[in-house]
Amino acid sequence: MITLKEKSNNRWIGSISYAQLQFLIDELAEEHKSDQDYWINRVTLEALKERGAEVALTNIIEKAMGDKDEVEFYWMKS
Repeated sequence: MITLKEKSNNRWIGSISYAQLQFLIDELAEEHKSDQDYWINRVTLEALKERGAEVALTNIIEKAMGDKDEVEFYWMKS
């Protein structure tokens, strides 16, 4: 499993599968090969949904956003 944590405060936001992580890697820009963090806003989240993101993955990201328009998180193997 993969653990997701909010970058600003290290708050646990959820666990995802390796397949869900691979989807994020394939769909989102990475600054470098070992990049393990992502910034997602609501527009990007909607685009991920349209590209076939699993509901469980998008629910985790939406919940992490709360009433904000964006979230920055990082992943780590758990």
